[in-house]
Amino acid sequence: MKLNKLAGVSSLLLLCSGYAQATTEIEWWHAMGGNLGEKVNEIADKFNASQTEFVVKPVYKGNYTETMTGAVAAFRAKQQPEIVQVFEVGTATMMSAKGAIYPVYELMKDTETPFDSSEYLSSVAGYYTDTDGNMLSMPFNSSTPVLYYNKDLFAKAGVTPPKTWEEMGDVAKKLRDNGVTCGFTTGWQSWVQIENFGARHNQPIATADNGFSSTDAKLQINNKPFVKHINQLAEWQKDGTFKYGGRRSDSAPLFYSGECAMYMNSSASYAGIKGNVDGFEFGVSQLPYYESEIKNPQNSIIGGATLWVLQGHDKKDYEGVAEFFKFMSSSDIQADWHQFTGYLPITHAAYEQSKKEGFYDKNPGTDVAITQMTSVEPTPASKGIRLGNFVQIRDVINEELENVWSGDATAQEALDKAVKRSNVLLAKFAKANK
Repeated sequence: MKLNKLAGVSSLLLLCSGYAQATTEIEWWHAMGGNLGEKVNEIADKFNASQTEFVVKPVYKGNYTETMTGAVAAFRAKQQPEIVQVFEVGTATMMSAKGAIYPVYELMKDTETPFDSSEYLSSVAGYYTDTDGNMLSMPFNSSTPVLYYNKDLFAKAGVTPPKTWEEMGDVAKKLRDNGVTCGFTTGWQSWVQIENFGARHNQPIATADNGFSSTDAKLQINNKPFVKHINQLAEWQKDGTFKYGGRRSDSAPLFYSGECAMYMNSSASYAGIKGNVDGFEFGVSQLPYYESEIKNPQNSIIGGATLWVLQGHDKKDYEGVAEFFKFMSSSDIQADWHQFTGYLPITHAAYEQSKKEGFYDKNPGTDVAITQMTSVEPTPASKGIRLGNFVQIRDVINEELENVWSGDATAQEALDKAVKRSNVLLAKFAKANK
């Protein structure tokens, strides 16, 4: 009897072992920490529970830069994951890695997996497609900057959110007259005050359609509209209309505390603001624009990241990646991700589902970013930015802008220097990718 029991146990173990071997594991490197990382794990768990053939294993690899750098090193060592999350400024670098990436449109075609890129918002899909409209990576967490404002302070001062930069000075003055020490601050100054400023005003930040049509691009943020804007911010910093708070989202506490009445940053900051603001209501408005420069502003451009597929794995692995991407594209998954994180609903279906569920009615302002992104068709200047070495270029822009805020350079001097330094980086990238 004992032998029969042991035989039964052995058979069960063999079956389990065979099942485990038959299950294909797919590694997904990502840069989502904290609550976002937990949500990533939840998405993977849902996919794993939905079928028995594949198992997706998310692995947190640090911030965006660390994740991308780690994936490059892993590929060289032939230890790369199947999927890696790369932020938007790494797009040109990933595209240039011929032989290292497996374009999504080819993956879906090769695995005969149903896929229609037109299901994605054009302002999102356009950033990650080639000149023929083929999608290269899978959109995942896309965001765009918006204007957050302190409703209580605005009510006290009797003002409404400024639609234009021309209105900004008057609104800030009235706020300061009513005891506010800082009119507004900004996160991610290069992304918001240079890159998106250019897009909103239909002004390219670089030649060659912001790098989309050629790697042989040159930065041109020292043109008049950009200089005018940075000079205005420098002037506003003197009287407290504007306060610089750091390169990334370091300025958020200035808004949380009520010191600054307005805060420009990612639409994905919504959840963080909601969780950190205590004692006042906040609202969301579109980014302001100079009416003197453009009557009808263009769309803002996206930030965030997409999922790139790396070469060097078995056919079965890629079948699993394709199935996972199909699963992630469903309206249920995308709507849930959008509603939980504040990132954009990257598909039309996810937006419609969120609207139908009453999410925007229950969470006023969460649809502002969508309207700002989709109200007009993108132009070559507002489609996005695809420049080589853009991670380093952003560092250059940040350094030179900080010289303006400290009073060590004029707007023209700083932007001239940023262009000169950045063009050296662009030339190196172009030379390496001819």
